[in-house]
Amino acid sequence: MSDSQREQDAARAEIAHKEQLARIAADPRYRQLVRRRSRFTWTLTGIMLVVYFGYILLIAFDKTFLAQPVSSGSATSLGIPIGLGVILIAIVLTGLYVRRANRDFDPMLASLLETSGRADSGQ
Repeated sequence: MSDSQREQDAARAEIAHKEQLARIAADPRYRQLVRRRSRFTWTLTGIMLVVYFGYILLIAFDKTFLAQPVSSGSATSLGIPIGLGVILIAIVLTGLYVRRANRDFDPMLASLLETSGRADSGQ
């Protein structure tokens, strides 16, 4: 195969790929997927921002609350378990996103790609 033949094949593959992307972007199921995923991720982001900045504001404006011992005679202050709670909430939110992506978003995307692939092969 000559270099010019390879370049022509690459150009045809590029055009086919762009056409496939255009078909997927125009599909109403893709738009629905993008809307659902965006709404979910912005909700999780909002929750994390409220938790994180709530903790930072607590540190800034109520140090005495965070300095209280967890129990009488304890050397551990309330700030430590609350800080760990912020970290755990981040882990839980990440787990929720992964579970939802695996259960809902990935199958929707796979279906779109499969449909688009069939259109490419003429089936």
